[in-house]
Amino acid sequence: MKNVEVGAGPMDGGLRRLHGRNACLKGKIVVAGPCSVESESQITEAALELSKIGISLLRGGIWKPRTRPGSFQGIGKVGLPWLKAAGKIANVPVACEIAHPAHVDACLEHGIDVLWIGARTTVNPFSVQALADRLRGVDLPVMVKNPINPDIELWIGAIERLRLAGITKIVAVHRGFSTERKSIYRNDPIWRIPIELRRRMPEIPFLCDPSHMAGSSELIKTLAQEAMDHLYDGLMIEVHPHPENALSDGAQQITPAQLRSLMASLKTKKENTRAEEYLSHIDALRKEIDGLDRQLLDGLSRRMEIVRDISRQKERYGVSFFQPRRWRTIVEDRTRYGVAKKLDPDFVLRLFEGIHEEALRWQEQAIEAPPPESAARPKRRPKTG
Repeated sequence: MKNVEVGAGPMDGGLRRLHGRNACLKGKIVVAGPCSVESESQITEAALELSKIGISLLRGGIWKPRTRPGSFQGIGKVGLPWLKAAGKIANVPVACEIAHPAHVDACLEHGIDVLWIGARTTVNPFSVQALADRLRGVDLPVMVKNPINPDIELWIGAIERLRLAGITKIVAVHRGFSTERKSIYRNDPIWRIPIELRRRMPEIPFLCDPSHMAGSSELIKTLAQEAMDHLYDGLMIEVHPHPENALSDGAQQITPAQLRSLMASLKTKKENTRAEEYLSHIDALRKEIDGLDRQLLDGLSRRMEIVRDISRQKERYGVSFFQPRRWRTIVEDRTRYGVAKKLDPDFVLRLFEGIHEEALRWQEQAIEAPPPESAARPKRRPKTG
């Protein structure tokens, strides 16, 4: 295998990147292949074209958890030998999605090299546990996509269940989230969630799936570059020889030629540099930011102290903690002020939603706690005579 060795140590999720000339994105894992394995000829054609580009791993969906029952549900078990054979012809390992213990059995029977758990499965702890139980004792890399809804604990929980089953080769895959927010993307990236997961689990390699985020081939490049800017360890991209004829998700798949062009256009980034001018300049700017952050926290602390005093006045006069008209005024005023300061209105709204939620919590706690000693102690009458 030219670009990846399956079975490496846990620090890279079992996908050891080889930095040879054949790698299409130096130092990165690139997983590519069609959304669905549709026929033996289709997956073989895809594999041969992709091997010329230098991918790390050939992906192909065998079972497809579709939203509606009338849509293409995947070719099923019959496609596994096609996928494996295509990988051998192209000299690349192969990966397949699993959602049921029976899928694990079938993949092991046909020698599939890497497994992945999809977003619609990660969201269900019962399903993840069933897979973890079946994978106990299996020494294969497992990629875990984020849950379809923006819940970091479900994502972490899925990884923990696999670890408790003895799986050490785990890769996290960020594919975006289904939300009610208006977005140009099919699945909102919500970058703060994978950033937090990386903070809490820094040892796990991260891949980005810009295909499922985008929902459209035209948006993949922007998301892939953003993943490089976030120092992701690689990409998982849906590539089909003829996307216009795909049986599933044709709009978000690109051709092998488009993948080659995409890889050539991406700029990988490094976390740091030893350039003295950069280090000196960045250190001064970061110190300024540190000071501003402390000012922000000091201001928020004082704000909550005022909120606590307000809550006691509300309780004294039987006024509700939540004030709808006041909240609307705050949102309108702070958003207008933030926009004037060149801040994004959605960011300002999310910021004050968090502040407001914390303020309500402080009000509830203030009523439960005894009043300050100065307020509780009765005033002494002045002495006379």
